[in-house]
Amino acid sequence: MTLADWRRCWLGRRFKGSEFSPLFATPPPEEWVALDLETTSLDPSRAEIVAIGAVRIKGPRLLIGEALSLTVRPPLSLDAGSVVIHGLRHQDLAQGLPLDEALRQLLAFIGPLPLVGYHIDYDWRILQRACHALWRLPLPHRRIEVSRLYHDAVTRHLEGAHVDLRLTAICAHLGLPQRDAHDALADAITAALVFLRLYYGAAPNYPKV
Repeated sequence: MTLADWRRCWLGRRFKGSEFSPLFATPPPEEWVALDLETTSLDPSRAEIVAIGAVRIKGPRLLIGEALSLTVRPPLSLDAGSVVIHGLRHQDLAQGLPLDEALRQLLAFIGPLPLVGYHIDYDWRILQRACHALWRLPLPHRRIEVSRLYHDAVTRHLEGAHVDLRLTAICAHLGLPQRDAHDALADAITAALVFLRLYYGAAPNYPKV
């Protein structure tokens, strides 16, 4: 048993037989979930979730037919400043799910699979904080940051070189389609495409400047 397996079992000991027990199972190989959250703040210590996008990856395939797109009822912290970022107004979220129901659907969708994303640690911290507040639930998932994969791939022979890590720049260099930014599902799909290109494709050249 690896250290990661041991930690997963230890974290899941209180949740055996519960609805959350699948989160602590051993993940199958070559499967991931790309995740993106739209939130009310850029500060993960106080941001609240307003939209969720997730899509499954199985081997070199992006399973668009198994994507998840949810909106959450507007939290009190939703204000004009956050609306400018993601464009979701109170009226856009009026038919959203209660947060606990949205998170239950998301966690059932993720299961034990590793999470892929752009700034995935930011999303994971917000998700972890919400799950802890609702159920005192720790999340054991491994995270894969696509900007880090990209940086490592293009600087393999140029250590210390400056690389533009904006998602638009990454997609342009890798020849990937540009999707609407700040749409949770679109951003999750974009992160998944970057991951697949870097994980299964040929090593990229250093970008032209």
